Order: sequence, then structure tokens, then C-alpha cells
Amino acid sequence: MSVKQEKHGDLVIVTIDRPEVRNAVDHDTARGLLEAFRAFDANKQQRAAVLTGADGTFCAGADLKAVAEGRGNRVTLDGDGPLGPTRMLLNKPVIAAVEGHAVAGGLELALWCDLRVAAQDAVFGVYCRRWGVPLVDGGTVRLPRLIGQSHALDMILTGRGVSGDEALAMGLANRLTPPGEALHGAVELAERLTRFPQRCMLSDRRSTITQWGRGLDEALQQETLLGRETIKSGETVAGAARFNAGAGRHGEGV
Repeated sequence: MSVKQEKHGDLVIVTIDRPEVRNAVDHDTARGLLEAFRAFDANKQQRAAVLTGADGTFCAGADLKAVAEGRGNRVTLDGDGPLGPTRMLLNKPVIAAVEGHAVAGGLELALWCDLRVAAQDAVFGVYCRRWGVPLVDGGTVRLPRLIGQSHALDMILTGRGVSGDEALAMGLANRLTPPGEALHGAVELAERLTRFPQRCMLSDRRSTITQWGRGLDEALQQETLLGRETIKSGETVAGAARFNAGAGRHGEGV
């Protein structure tokens, strides 16, 4: 199995496990990632997921040996992404735990995640620039949306690696950890998300993600419609009652 799943309380940890090729994704691995995240999205008990790679590397992208042998991943206009889940819009958050390299398609998988917790020495990059391999898993769309056109073109045109404080300042990394601690940091962050009132958090997440491409009026209307559904659910009133009773004051958790 090139993709492993491990339950961790309300979380699932999905690991790309092909360390002999730096966790490069071939056809079977892409299918394994798809199946893992479809199962996660359908599982009502699992509130968040963490995506990582085995043995200190996040993912080196598509398996270029398979590409050279004519066994490259499927690239079509419809259906699933070449690396698996990159065209999916999940209903729950996924956090990338990045050690080593997240490059080429590995960068695109990290960008697909909601948040990225990276080791200080982890490297993000469009290394496929060197080999004439295009970004076809959302890289040219998500990268400029995430870090802005100027930073994105710097990475996409030059293929240079970005790490550490620069990755944090750009917004590529949301949190930095000491080397070897990215998975621990990602799990800790994911657990924090699972403790919030879920309907409200997931509704706000959906509004944030799906507002791209909408006009301002339409986006604001969608936000209001989603917010009204949260309020109608009773979650907001219950939260206000907890606040009124003294919970959550002075930065304390829920």
C-alpha cells in the first residue's frame, strides 16, 4: 500500500508511503489518495485530516520514471486530478504536515490542503520547471491565490525553492516547527480545529473557499445564507449561552 491511513481520535492521518522515490505519486498512489480522502469526507466521526509523507519527505510530485516509461498519471479535462484529490472540494479541513521537499506536484498537493505546517528546513518549489513538466494539479491557480501573483510567478518561472521564514512570510507555510516536528504540529493544530463548534467553522470555511469567482454582492449573499443556516441550527445560540455563562473568556479554549 503506497497510501496509509491512521485514525487519531477525531482525525485521520493520510501518509504517502513511497520513500524509495521520495513519495512521488504514480497512478496507484493517486488512486489511493482519492480513496482515502473520499472515505474521510464521508466519515461523520472524522472532523479533520492531516496529509504527510513517509521518512522525512512530503512529496516529490509525479513519478517521472513512470512518465518516461509512458505510464504517467491520467491528465484529462474532466474527472479527478492527475495526482488524485486535487480537484476535490472536501467538506472538512485538511492540514499538510511538510518535512523535506514539497515540490512540483507535491507542492500542488500541499496547496490543495487548507493549511500547511512545515518544518523550518522544508522546501516548497516548482522543481518540475527543470524537466518540462507542467503544473496540472491546480498549482497555477492556487499558488497566486494563496501568496499573490508576484510571489507565485517568482516560484513558477524560476523553479527556485522556498523555505523557512520566507515560506512563512509568503503564506506558503502557516506554521513552522523544528525539523522532524511538522506532523506533531499539524496534528496539534488539527485537534484544535476539532474542538470548535463544527457547523459554524465548516460553513465559514465553505464561504471562504467558494467566494472566488463570485461578484461581491453574490459572495456576500452566499455568506449570509450560509450564516443563517448556522444560526437556525441552534449552534450560535448554544455558543452565546456558553459565553454568557463564562466560558471562553481571557483566551481560554471552548
